[in-house]
Amino acid sequence: MLIANFIPLTYLVLDGHFGNNNALQMARLVNLHIISKLRHDSALYIPYQNPDPNRRSRRKYGDQIDYSNISDEYLCKSTIDEDIKTDIYQTTLLHKEFAQALNIVILVKTNIKTNASSHVILFSSDLHLSYEKIIDYYRLRFQIEFNFRDAKQFWGLEDFMNLSQTAVTNAANLAFFMVNLSHHQLLDFRQHNPDSGIIDLKAHYRGFRYVREILKMLPEMPEPILLTQIFAKLTSLGRIHPVSTGIEPS
Repeated sequence: MLIANFIPLTYLVLDGHFGNNNALQMARLVNLHIISKLRHDSALYIPYQNPDPNRRSRRKYGDQIDYSNISDEYLCKSTIDEDIKTDIYQTTLLHKEFAQALNIVILVKTNIKTNASSHVILFSSDLHLSYEKIIDYYRLRFQIEFNFRDAKQFWGLEDFMNLSQTAVTNAANLAFFMVNLSHHQLLDFRQHNPDSGIIDLKAHYRGFRYVREILKMLPEMPEPILLTQIFAKLTSLGRIHPVSTGIEPS
């Protein structure tokens, strides 16, 4: 929440493990709206509509949603891509384990040839959020997963041995800073190395540093052509996608 002092935060996007009332209430306590996913077999109910406004009713839950036969009144968008039909529904529904109504988005995918179908249930505590934004924001969660993977795999998020709060904070921030920096560097690097990834980028800069340190030990600078070949050779070592240097391996 430290970033909230600089960038206003509104939504907290969590995976399906946190698709529960406790997580929702936690988010609301800090004035955030949650966006998450429910179990595919969650029991959702239409809010009860009293047919007689002159007669009070304590009934809260109406009919339960049938995922195999959702009413067209909730249909927002329908598309077909090859043999897959995607229907997107949105409405406000109730869940008996949640303390408040939920903004529900249901994505139903149906194979037109086999009629087999599956569905995903997204939800938000913001009852006014459109289905497009709920879907788009939830998709961003996967990029967060990729950032954690890169931070752990390439930039030491799993390896640091710091114990104090400040040292741990600095190590974690440095790992995620390097994730952002490396992806920015890859934009330029891939213009000449289109298949390259982070391992290739690290190998390139590691080799570049080795060459610079070796050159400091030489009595005189090599000829430009040889120097170019040295840089090309050493910066290609350790790469997954090597670049042709024009130098025959010894």
